[in-house]
Amino acid sequence: MSYPSDRLHEEVAYLSYYLHWPYESVMAMDHLERQRWVREVARMNEDISRANASGAAPSGWPGGR
Repeated sequence: MSYPSDRLHEEVAYLSYYLHWPYESVMAMDHLERQRWVREVARMNEDISRANASGAAPSGWPGGR
């Protein structure tokens, strides 16, 4: 069973966009590592969105708690 190509393209685009990683670097990762990075970037984006909504720096970030 192979990984759905649409999902793979989404992950590559997401990591390349947010982390400015080249295609080759993202594709060199195994599935689990790539998914871990996607989760981490998503968590960071959620922290930033919450902080922007409240006017505070994201927790764990410089200037945050």
